[in-house]
Amino acid sequence: MATQIRLTELSHGAGCACKLPAGSLSQVLAGLPAAPRPPQLLVGNESLDDGAVWRMSDELAVVTTIDFFTPLVDDPHTFGRIAATNAISDIYAMGATPAFALNVVAFPKALPMELLGEILRGGAEVAQAAGVAIAGGHSIDDPEPKYGMAVTGFAHPDRIWTNTGGRPGDVLVFSKRIGTGIVATAIKREQAEPSVVEAAVESMTTLNDRAAAQLREVAPSAVTDVTGFGLVGHARELAAGSGTWARLRMDAVPLLPGVRELAESGVVPGGTRTNLEAADAYATFGEHLDEVERLIACDAQTSGGLLAAVSPADAERLGWPVVGELGGGAPGTVLVD
Repeated sequence: MATQIRLTELSHGAGCACKLPAGSLSQVLAGLPAAPRPPQLLVGNESLDDGAVWRMSDELAVVTTIDFFTPLVDDPHTFGRIAATNAISDIYAMGATPAFALNVVAFPKALPMELLGEILRGGAEVAQAAGVAIAGGHSIDDPEPKYGMAVTGFAHPDRIWTNTGGRPGDVLVFSKRIGTGIVATAIKREQAEPSVVEAAVESMTTLNDRAAAQLREVAPSAVTDVTGFGLVGHARELAAGSGTWARLRMDAVPLLPGVRELAESGVVPGGTRTNLEAADAYATFGEHLDEVERLIACDAQTSGGLLAAVSPADAERLGWPVVGELGGGAPGTVLVD
């Protein structure tokens, strides 16, 4: 029975594409009363960063994050691997070393528990590979499955990465290929070729530990990971936090196999279309970019790569694709050409 159940049929969205729109969240957060800010809180929600940072001492800071979402593949073990890789990524994006995690589970009690066991097994395998101890968790009965982790890591307070330190003249480098949102929608619609699925799953289950280690060698000025708000949306957050303007060069952005063809055939998640609509407020697209290219630029990613602002010399040393740059234009705006 368990092998006949398609997890993607039980979810309204797929992976990070099920995020609430950034604009809606901003309106809600803006209406909340201001809370006292302890001096130990080095990074909170004011900068839309990937995690919160609490200074324990002059040499130790705690970094914590939480991330969970609905299934974007049908195999429960693979779903668990992707969700864990995605959650742990936020710790790497802050320049920290992940240490332990708590599982976050929503699961229909009417489904076979062996499915949940496979999801948790996948998450546990990734956690072990990352050196992360799973110390507990929380679960609820929910008609729509969801899985993720609250992850805690550690770093030196002076070596935390944020998305606020970018400088005019920095270039933007990116560590993975994009298009996972489009592929996930193709999986849900049973329109994805096996080779296309394999490439996307390999990307989404690749930890960002190696990418983070490479970045430490060049001292980036700003870092984030690209997930549900797409490449354009996360570039915008980095630019806004840094007080700069960002430019993205689409011809330099690496794509996963089959993504362009799927988008051309109309296989695009709702979250990606929402991202493109939201981009009207802050992004300008070159006239030569058609709707498909604009949608790909805004595709809602799951377990995406690290996007970093570095000097041109450091970018050359790093060897990652250079997908854009930061400049002194209107802060928080993005030119996509």
